[in-house]
Amino acid sequence: MAKITLHGDAINTNGELPAVGSEAPDFRLADAELNDRTLADYAGKKKLLNIVPSLDTPVCATSTKYFNDAAKGRDDVVMLIISADLPFASGRFCTGENLENVVPLSMMRSKNFAKDYGILITDGPLAGITGRAVVVLDESNNVVYTELVPEIAQEPDYDKAIAALA
Repeated sequence: MAKITLHGDAINTNGELPAVGSEAPDFRLADAELNDRTLADYAGKKKLLNIVPSLDTPVCATSTKYFNDAAKGRDDVVMLIISADLPFASGRFCTGENLENVVPLSMMRSKNFAKDYGILITDGPLAGITGRAVVVLDESNNVVYTELVPEIAQEPDYDKAIAALA
């Protein structure tokens, strides 16, 4: 269990992010067309998992736009934006913001992703969705970088996350 905060108030997650050097847990998440996606769908690419509570918040929107810009010209990388949002909402957000370099994925069918990645909030007003985190995987789905953002209203360390994709 990890302790994080929401506007300074302590809340908890169900576990810890996967350890650097470990193989990332597979997942089954819904894309904008309601298709199930797994790690195998992004085989051979480096993956940045930007795990956010909801794209309907300023910090989640900002981080998604940042990673969209960082992905320009990077054919070796896929930026996965993972939230509890419905695919329709995340699709509208990405279309409205002209974000073409990120792939929004939804936990709408199951909380298993959040549980398996140790990022499911277990108490407080956001119980049942994710905290804010970045997990970077190499082409073989090995974890090369993680960051659990200690305060949900805080942005991740973009420089370190992007450097992990080198």
